[in-house]
Order: sequence, then C-alpha cells, then structure tokens
Amino acid sequence: MNLEGWHDDQADVAYAWLFREEFAAVVRTAFLILHNRQEAEDVAQEAFMQLLVHWRKVGRYERPEAWVRRVAIRLAARRLRREQLRAILHRSVDPPVPTMPVDVDLLRALRALAPQQRAAVALFYLEDRPMAEIAQILGCSKATVKVHLFKARKRLAELLGEEHVDVP
Repeated sequence: MNLEGWHDDQADVAYAWLFREEFAAVVRTAFLILHNRQEAEDVAQEAFMQLLVHWRKVGRYERPEAWVRRVAIRLAARRLRREQLRAILHRSVDPPVPTMPVDVDLLRALRALAPQQRAAVALFYLEDRPMAEIAQILGCSKATVKVHLFKARKRLAELLGEEHVDVP
C-alpha cells in the first residue's frame, strides 16, 4: 500500500481501511500475550495511535499492518513485564480471569511462554500467517521464528502432559 503522491483525504481513507481490517486481529494477538481483553484493546488502540502519528511515513511501507502489529507486540510485552514486576512487588498471585472463552489449561500453559513465543504462536496458529510475515512483524529472522515456535510447542507439550512431536 504505497501512498506516494496521495492526497491527505486518500491517506485518511487508507488509514481508516487498515484500522477496520486489522484492529480485531491486533487485539487478538495482544490478548494472547496479555491474557486480558481490556488491556489488549488498549494496546491495539495505542499501536494504531502511533501508526496514525507516523502514517505519512509508515503508510508508504509495503506492509504497514506488519508495522502496527510489531508495535502492538512490543507494547504488550512491555506491559506484561511491568505487570509481572508489579505482581512481584505486591506479592499478588491471583491470575487475571480471561474475558474470552478459551481452554483454561491451554491459557495457563501459554502464560508460561516468553512473550515472543506467545506472539509467534498467536500469529502462526491463530492468524495463520506465514513464517516470513511473522519474522517481519516480530523484527527477527525466519529461523528465529522457527526457534520460537519449536520451543513454544515443546514447552506447551510439557505443560499439557502431551508427547512433543515437532513438525519441520
């Protein structure tokens, strides 16, 4: 979606279209990192606000939706680290209650994964994105994405009491 030579009205329409098309998926990805629907929506909104601020530049990128996802994943990971530190400081052990219907055992197992592994799992399995695109969104190589997915599958198998059989 190259916006070179577009008028402001056309750029506004392009931004609005991207927002409508991608917002729900960005919220879903953030939710799998944060396990909190409201926080995931907040992160997605913040990522899209940053996109709006940088739209003149990012709108010219081939894949501005990858840029906004990467921002959302980083914001969610930061928020998660901040919450984990807060929990340690307050000695709070009550996990947040998920607001979306999910497999509770899987949700608990996902919490044990590193944020980048959670993001890779969300993008690969829930959004059905190819490795190259996930690498672009996460800002890493395809090999690193494969490592994140391998480690995530192995850890999830351990946590769920299943045999780990990895597929190439």
